[in-house]
Amino acid sequence: MRTDAGRSARRRAACGAVRQPRALLAAAFLAAVLAHGAAAGAAEESAAAGAAEESAAAGGAAKFGADWQGWRANTNVTDMPSVQRGARNFVSYCLGCHGLKYQRWSRLGTDLSIPNELLEKDLVPPGDKSTDYILTTMPAKDAETWFGKAPPDLTLMARARGGNYLYQYLETFYVDPTRQTGANNLRLPATAMPHVLSELEGLKRAVFRDVMKKGEGGQFSHEPVFDHFEIIAPGRMSAAEYDSFVRDTVNFLDYVSEPTQAARRALGVWVVLFLLLFTWLAWLMKREYWRDVH
Repeated sequence: MRTDAGRSARRRAACGAVRQPRALLAAAFLAAVLAHGAAAGAAEESAAAGAAEESAAAGGAAKFGADWQGWRANTNVTDMPSVQRGARNFVSYCLGCHGLKYQRWSRLGTDLSIPNELLEKDLVPPGDKSTDYILTTMPAKDAETWFGKAPPDLTLMARARGGNYLYQYLETFYVDPTRQTGANNLRLPATAMPHVLSELEGLKRAVFRDVMKKGEGGQFSHEPVFDHFEIIAPGRMSAAEYDSFVRDTVNFLDYVSEPTQAARRALGVWVVLFLLLFTWLAWLMKREYWRDVH
């Protein structure tokens, strides 16, 4: 299905676009931290003052990110505009490393009501056809060299991990100079994935507090426990815009994990109604048959 010329063109493009090793990604990420921090110092002070005033007015509201384990994606695959935006987000920011090997472009266009001309123009990569599977351009061996492991296929990730897991994962990246990529994650500590959405969200650091815990032998040890996030530098999106971006992306991955789930749920309603009607008819028949007996 995929032509050799198209595959070669995409492989050359991928190798040219993702040639940097992990050390260079980390250096670039940390350089962005310093550059954004210097440029946005005054803005941060103003934002911090405003946040402090809001916190005081709210009577000591929860710190930013302290309740991250309770964050919910609230996906809705019947929200077609959201799923369409999620498809755009995935192609723009995820397809370079992750594929959807069980999904075809044509099926995506049909389910999301995207005309074929628009699909091939804005979503399908050059060299691919709409009948091809949605595959990443990154060679697996090169990915293992750069990141230590090949990025996983995301077709069934929402079913395997759940939408809330994916939402929390994309929302809890933070700056960590000790990592080779310059970033770490609360949902998946020591993740090999760099924070590819940092230009949208901005940069934040995680503040940990030291907690004494008693071990099995009765000895106490220090253990860092996450407390809250602190904004280092703003991104191109506001907090609300980035949250909407992440929810749309997770919503799309939820759809991809089971493209027929909306139709299945709609059909399930009619199946239950049929069973109720059949039960009522069976009861009427039973009463008629046993009328003479009783």
